[in-house]
Amino acid sequence: MEKSYGGIGGAPVTPFTKDNRLDLETFAKQVNFLIEQGVHLLCHPMHIGESISMTMEERKELARCLVEATGGRVPTFVNVSVPGTDLNVELARHCEEVGATGMVLLSPYHWQPGKEAHIDHFMTVGGAVGIKMIAYNNVGATKVEISHDIMAHLIERLPNFVGLKDASFDMKYFTEACRISSEVNPEFSVYTGIEFLLPSMPVGGAGAFSACAEVAPKLTLSLYDACANMDIEKARPLQFKVSNLLNLLMQNYPSTIKYAMEVMGRPVGETRKPILPLNSDEKVHVKETLASLSILEEEHHGW
Repeated sequence: MEKSYGGIGGAPVTPFTKDNRLDLETFAKQVNFLIEQGVHLLCHPMHIGESISMTMEERKELARCLVEATGGRVPTFVNVSVPGTDLNVELARHCEEVGATGMVLLSPYHWQPGKEAHIDHFMTVGGAVGIKMIAYNNVGATKVEISHDIMAHLIERLPNFVGLKDASFDMKYFTEACRISSEVNPEFSVYTGIEFLLPSMPVGGAGAFSACAEVAPKLTLSLYDACANMDIEKARPLQFKVSNLLNLLMQNYPSTIKYAMEVMGRPVGETRKPILPLNSDEKVHVKETLASLSILEEEHHGW
């Protein structure tokens, strides 16, 4: 059965001005670019969008801009994750008010809740609104796993719980998440955290939240299409090329992504501290790698 929200989730970076304010005009350009390139949904602000370096008001402002710039062309999911459950509810209600399709919700940062408190966190936030919810399993960031039994419990109890983003990069966890969710709700979507699509889609993965689409959307969507069509011979070299690009972009994340976008004619400013901009040697390496992968010649330049 087709997943309700499957595909490539564009995860925009957050553009900042030279005096470190939100650049909403450039953000709207970026949203439009990703939609025109063919992403299936938009998710912001994820860690690539420096969500944890922004105030609540900035996040609300970006949520409004995301919905307005999208104009209903694709589904919009707003990351509402902060350490306190009540603060998550505040952001979730705001993104419902501005018309977002749904929210992305991590386990609480820092607290490492036990099973009962963990379930209560998702039930409280998910139950406070009528919009859709994608849970985000990221043990590296939260130090606690959304276990398969918690996932199944939430699917059964929360009708607006439609997907799970998994950043464990553990195929046993991912495969079991696909198997168990398909038994409870066949329309439920399980996404890989970034574009390891060839290993994940044959076992039922719905797609990926994408870092590469910021730099090489044509390549990223070609890989997704090949995997969706189960064309393994076509998908394998595309996956290896995407993996090489990911190895580059995950260095000094997300500063390298922002510089690679600048190289592609889509400048979005620099990152906020503590993430520092690239030095001259790192910039040379980015250009050389993009050239070696033929991205400079094969992908669209500019907005």
